[in-house]
Amino acid sequence: MKRTPLYEEHIKLGAKMVEFGGWEMPLNYPPGILTEHLTTRKFGGLFDVSHMGRFLISGQDALPFLQYTLTNNAAALLPGQSQYTIIPNHDGGAVDDAYLYRIDENEYILVVNAANLEKDWVWLQKYRQKFPQLIFEDRTAGIAMLALQGPRAKAVLEVILGDMRKLPEPARNNLTTVEIFGAKVPIARTGYTGEPICFELFPPAKIAARLWDKLLEVGKKEGIVPVGLGARDTLRLEAGLPLYGHELGIDVKGKSIPVFALPVARLAVSFGKIKGEYIGREALMKQFQEIELRLEDRLDTPKEKLLVPKIIMPMAISKNSIARAGCQVYVNENLVGNVTSGTVVPYWKTEGTGIKSKPGAESGRRAICLAYLDADLKEGQGTKVVIRDKFANGVIVERHIGSEAAPYARPLLIEE
Repeated sequence: MKRTPLYEEHIKLGAKMVEFGGWEMPLNYPPGILTEHLTTRKFGGLFDVSHMGRFLISGQDALPFLQYTLTNNAAALLPGQSQYTIIPNHDGGAVDDAYLYRIDENEYILVVNAANLEKDWVWLQKYRQKFPQLIFEDRTAGIAMLALQGPRAKAVLEVILGDMRKLPEPARNNLTTVEIFGAKVPIARTGYTGEPICFELFPPAKIAARLWDKLLEVGKKEGIVPVGLGARDTLRLEAGLPLYGHELGIDVKGKSIPVFALPVARLAVSFGKIKGEYIGREALMKQFQEIELRLEDRLDTPKEKLLVPKIIMPMAISKNSIARAGCQVYVNENLVGNVTSGTVVPYWKTEGTGIKSKPGAESGRRAICLAYLDADLKEGQGTKVVIRDKFANGVIVERHIGSEAAPYARPLLIEE
């Protein structure tokens, strides 16, 4: 089993270690998953995400290679920008979802899911020969990856860098490269928690432990704590973000989940002229056209012939009912889909309303999930979820949190 450069730091902090994607990773630290979740939302959390795969892509053929093997338009990125993207197959499904960072003119980092690292590497290698001036390297072992997320994250980095002007421009997906402990460290405004203020750092493995310790030392004054995989998953679920193997990949019937079953795919797939031809483009275009007709209420294709018959949707579940992946979902007497990810998450009861709201002193818990449901269902639709042979009430919602009250992510409860 592989270990990240921060393994010893996790042990010192008393982390509960588990296997994940072939890595030994912290599930949680002594305060526990619920506390780590709440602290991230109110102050901030520091995550070791070095288990994620990191491919360094450079050379004169870097951009053509990325344009052919990914769904988003990499040509739209200037140096110092990043984007969510999909590694598509030829049939409109996803080999993986990923994040692409343009570090320099001809240098990119592609971050992929830990469990898919070897699969992604083999898949992308198949197309390498088309691009003779491509440099394609697996740098997962040489580059660590830390995520600093939450309202006080910016204050911590300002202290460490000594100058707020060294931070990436204040908009999501921007990045910059700074010098820390004598090494170049790209810092990006990206993350997997739904926090309005979020950073991901890519230090060389040799300084990762030292940087981790420094972030926690400075962060302690701001209330920031280390966070494990448990709270990382509850935070991403609350943010409505997909996890490969749940919201992407293969469904419960063994069929490939179409890329456009994921609403965020609209931001990750490009059909522009500059983008050109790429793997799976034709299949994805047909899915996109079907989605457009549905939104315009002009879709008359029989249900059994639909390319995207189901969509990933957020649902809130009645109290004391935990909907786990695989739970069936009904509307009236009709089976309409299944839960893909679900659990109970904690939240801060807010003070104030709307953009003036902020976390209060009291917390609560709520059951939420993402589900793969018939695409013609709408927000507000009541559902019945089968949990341990009993029905629990659910309702389709637009989202579970909002970011209009920055720097805080505000919980959106069923009443809203």
